[in-house]
Amino acid sequence: MRRLERFREDERAIEGLPVRLVIALVVGVASLSVMMSMLSGISGLAVTELDVRPAPEVVSPGNHTVEVTVVDPDGGGVADATVVARGGSARLDGVRTATTDGNGTAELELSPELGANQRDGTVEFGVKPPAGSEYADERENTALLVVRD
Repeated sequence: MRRLERFREDERAIEGLPVRLVIALVVGVASLSVMMSMLSGISGLAVTELDVRPAPEVVSPGNHTVEVTVVDPDGGGVADATVVARGGSARLDGVRTATTDGNGTAELELSPELGANQRDGTVEFGVKPPAGSEYADERENTALLVVRD
């Protein structure tokens, strides 16, 4: 019984507990910070988003040869990517595809059409990145604007 009474009166363990929790929290946050910086340094986990640059950027309805360059975030061309052109708010007769050359450029023969009361529309582009690369195309790309004269 005497031990139990002494244990009830001893408050040192309760006083030391918050300090130990704070120390454990600080050490845990520091360890997590080190691990996250190590993971962000691994380039294999990074994915680079692609975009397209059509030239010309604006066309009228009818037959056109459009040069599309697939670029990385730094503006460099990406070789061996597949460009897919689809009708957006402008109509295309089917889907057109082409593969980029060493400079990241592909040529597409497009014939966009607009509806009877439609003043403008877009042709949308998608990109299939080269196999085995760190590239991805998850965001919306630059579109080709089709404007009636």
